[in-house]
Amino acid sequence: MEKTVTDAIHYRRSVRVFNNEQPDPEKVKKCIENAVLAPTSSNLQLWEFIHITNKDSLKKMTKACLGQNAASTATQMVVVVCRKDLWRKRARFNAAHLRKLSGNKSPDQYSRREKFAINYYTKLIPTIYFDFLGIIGWAKYLLFNLVGLFKPIYRQVRNSDMRIVAHKSAGLAAQNFMISMAAIGYDTCPMEGSDTLRVKKILGLPFSSEINMVIACGIRDGNKGIYTERYRVPFEEVYKHIN
Repeated sequence: MEKTVTDAIHYRRSVRVFNNEQPDPEKVKKCIENAVLAPTSSNLQLWEFIHITNKDSLKKMTKACLGQNAASTATQMVVVVCRKDLWRKRARFNAAHLRKLSGNKSPDQYSRREKFAINYYTKLIPTIYFDFLGIIGWAKYLLFNLVGLFKPIYRQVRNSDMRIVAHKSAGLAAQNFMISMAAIGYDTCPMEGSDTLRVKKILGLPFSSEINMVIACGIRDGNKGIYTERYRVPFEEVYKHIN
């Protein structure tokens, strides 16, 4: 029986030793389908998910992940990739979808709301995402902060800012995936310790892509891969209530 959200959150641990039992690849794929339902900035979905089940590829990935236990015992892996370089393609996809929803009317027939939504992807997104060697990004940053002296304004317009935005969205999707895996009794371990350049070469990814994280997947081998009881800093230190 599938666990509740709360039960899945409590069940999920970063498991570093898996047994030899193989999760059903189709069920893992379903969990990736849940991942892509995560919130994403401007619905640009600047991500890709690479599901690895091939043994030779897993061996290569283990080496690229510095030989850590979670990688060497994983029976599958999912690599979460940021594709900020695809912003033009994804913006066009959103604009085309909105036009279709509007009934493919001519622009002069759009409602104010429809015009705003389509212009968001055809005008605003290019303004925010377009850059050249970081120069335009810094120019936009200075301009937007100057305007921000007089009114609230979006300020994250540099290339480094947009990278952070893409990685935040990818991280939300990764959590969706891991909780979905936990809900059906499968285990994961998100790994940041990897040679990301080698990972991209193994997977044939373009240089412009970025590895958000590699997630080792499998079924826990008892408590061998859970090294301690879960503990957190006192909740009062991280919870702030503005009444």
